[in-house]
Amino acid sequence: MSDTPTEVQEPVVPENELEKVRSEALEWKDKYFRALAEIENSRKRLQRDKVESQSFAIQNVLVDLLQPIDHFEKALMHAENTTPEVKNWAIGFEMILQTMRQVLEDHGAQSFSSKGQQFDPHLHEAVETVPTSDVPEGTILEEFQKGYKMAGRIIRPAKVKVATAQVQE
Repeated sequence: MSDTPTEVQEPVVPENELEKVRSEALEWKDKYFRALAEIENSRKRLQRDKVESQSFAIQNVLVDLLQPIDHFEKALMHAENTTPEVKNWAIGFEMILQTMRQVLEDHGAQSFSSKGQQFDPHLHEAVETVPTSDVPEGTILEEFQKGYKMAGRIIRPAKVKVATAQVQE
């Protein structure tokens, strides 16, 4: 054995073989980055779906609250013409109603006014029509039930009375 270091020679790789390995490496690198992008897109899609699902769940609960709110509002409209004892009860019910309205507001649900507006089938449900020449056709004359929006979507259309053209005889 000799103590002289032996020189290590690099293996000689043909140029076409080297080019093939480089090409494969670039191909694998491309696949790796595409897989990373797909994983990131899937993560974002799952997050978006989760938020949307939660929003729909909240929306469904809020829609269920609208009916009791309507009943409170109608009952309280008649409370002024009653006895002092009933008026005291009405004050308590008004506080409950305000709390329920605050829950709606906290979650982004808002009522919208329809009376005097032009009928829009996306916002309104016509439950009655009245022929008249006093206002333009399609004008909302009365609102029977408030409509509500949440996050730019209608969660309950307003129930309204709409003016139609008066028939000439």
